Amino acid sequence: MKGDFMPLSAAADHIQMDVNEIRHLAQRGEIESTQRGGELYVDHESLDGWAQLNIISAPESKAHKMHKALSDKFRREKREVPEAWRLFRPEAVDLHISAKAKAGIVRDMTDLADASGLLYDPDALFRGVMEREELASTAIGPGVAFLHPKCHDPYIFEESFVAYGRSDRMIFFGAPDGAGTRHFFLVCSTDHEKHLHILSRLAVLAHGTCLVERLDAVEDAESAIEAIRECEREYYEKHLVF
Repeated sequence: MKGDFMPLSAAADHIQMDVNEIRHLAQRGEIESTQRGGELYVDHESLDGWAQLNIISAPESKAHKMHKALSDKFRREKREVPEAWRLFRPEAVDLHISAKAKAGIVRDMTDLADASGLLYDPDALFRGVMEREELASTAIGPGVAFLHPKCHDPYIFEESFVAYGRSDRMIFFGAPDGAGTRHFFLVCSTDHEKHLHILSRLAVLAHGTCLVERLDAVEDAESAIEAIRECEREYYEKHLVF
């Protein structure tokens, strides 16, 4: 929520970054901040927006580092580290998304999320994702976009899940390299920190495994989920980070 400010120490713990790095972000105006009693506080929504953008756009080595830090935090707090593949359901997977423009893709993905039976307010989700896309595209290379609402609202979902759609064609979705996007993941989470962890997990799988190539080849929803599971296992075996 806008205007929900948190002290630097809490902000650093929330996104697993050094306090001084967050202070510099605030000083450069990359995240909103205010002074209270001589101490710097940062806006929670602004911080989350910055973290989400940087998690999905980070190069492979930095994405891996951010993902490990978030996973380690879950373990320290004795929380279950979510496995990405378990968040997908066959009814929320469509390998033939037909829309040809961004708004149509977001609508199709919202409908797909609604098909899970876990979404309470499809219109709110659609608006939130469109607002996020207006700030900056969630498309990254190679041909992947990680859609999510601008403002995290845990109360519009029954539980956390991810919808996946594959387009019949490459779609211009605003990727930094100007390339088209074919694979769309819509992250729906009931928890702020789980939301960031899911984004980071999907980002490292897209950058550091053969996920895209495998999803290009699958022919049904169950095979798509199995491809994600296999890539997640291979990532763990390589990095010993889950």
